[in-house]
Amino acid sequence: MELVLDDDTWKRGLMELRERDPQVGTLFDRFPGERIQSSGDPFQVLAKAIVGQQISVAAAAAIFGRLEKLLGSWDPVAVERVSEAELRQAGLSARKVEYLRVLARAFAGGELDPTSWPSRPDAEIMTSLTNLRGIGRWTAEMFLIFQLRRPDVLPLGDLGLLKSASREFGWAYPLETGLLASRAEQWRPWRTIVVWHLWCAIDREPVIY
Repeated sequence: MELVLDDDTWKRGLMELRERDPQVGTLFDRFPGERIQSSGDPFQVLAKAIVGQQISVAAAAAIFGRLEKLLGSWDPVAVERVSEAELRQAGLSARKVEYLRVLARAFAGGELDPTSWPSRPDAEIMTSLTNLRGIGRWTAEMFLIFQLRRPDVLPLGDLGLLKSASREFGWAYPLETGLLASRAEQWRPWRTIVVWHLWCAIDREPVIY
C-alpha cells in the first residue's frame, strides 16, 4: 500500500517540513487545523477536476451545483443518461462534455479500476489517467491529491499554486516553475502538504474535488 495523508502522516509531515524550511512553518501557523477535503468518490473527483479545468473556483462551484441537480448523483450511468444539450446548459463546453462522457465509459467499462489504485504508485496511476482523452497532468495530479491523498504531489501547472508561491516567497510573477520545483525538493516526501497551504493562502474558500 502506498503512503496516504491521514491525520498521523499529516502531523508527521508538518513537523518534518518545519525543520527543513522554517518559512513554510510560518505559513502553516496561519492555517491551523487545515486538511485536504474530498468527496470520497473517485468518479466524482475526476469529473469535478475535468469541470474545473481552466476556470475559477467560483465558476466551477456554480457548474458543480447545476450538474448535481441535473444528474442526481455523480456516477457514470447518470452522465450517459442525460443529453449533450442538458450538459451544455449546465455550463460545460462541448469539449468538456466529451471528456466527461469518455470518463464515464472508462469507469462503466472497467478501463479504470479504483480498487487497484491504493496499491499502485503515483506514476502508474498518472499514466492510466492521462491515457484518457480530457485528463491531462493537472487533472491526474488533482486526483492524486484529493482522492488518493498522496503526500508528495507538486502540480506545477496549477496557476493558483504559482501565484501563491510567488507572493509567499517573494518571487516575480509570472513565476518560473523551476524556482518552485527547486525549492520544493527539500519538501519531499511531503510536497502535497505545502501545496495545500499555499492554496489556502491564495483562496480561503476550501478547494474540494
